[in-house]
Amino acid sequence: MRRSVQLNRRLTLETPQRQPDSAGGYQETWIAAGHIWAQVAARTGRETAGGGAVLSTTAYRITVRSAPFGAPSRPTPNQRFRDGDRLFRIVSVADRDTDARFLVCYCEEEVAV
Repeated sequence: MRRSVQLNRRLTLETPQRQPDSAGGYQETWIAAGHIWAQVAARTGRETAGGGAVLSTTAYRITVRSAPFGAPSRPTPNQRFRDGDRLFRIVSVADRDTDARFLVCYCEEEVAV
C-alpha cells in the first residue's frame, strides 16, 4: 500500500535559456516556468572532493501532480526546482503509479562545503 501524497512545499519550476554573450558564445540563464506544489523526500547523499572544493550531493524524490506530455507544467530532465536558495536539478521523471495522478521527479542538490 502506498502512502498518501502530501503536496506541502511550493517550488518554482525553472527552465534553462541560452543568452548570447559578447564573445560569440552563450550564457545559460534560468527563467521561472511556474510554481508547483510538491512533496520533497531525501533519499541518499555523498560527498566528493576535487579541484580544491568539496561537494555534498543529496538525491531527492520530488512528487508533483501529473500533467500531460508537452504541457509547460510537466517537469522534464533539463529543468530544475527552486526552493528559495536551494536548487534541485531534475535527473529523471516517471509516473508514480498506474493511475498517473502524480509524477516522481528524481533530483539532485549539490552544495559546496
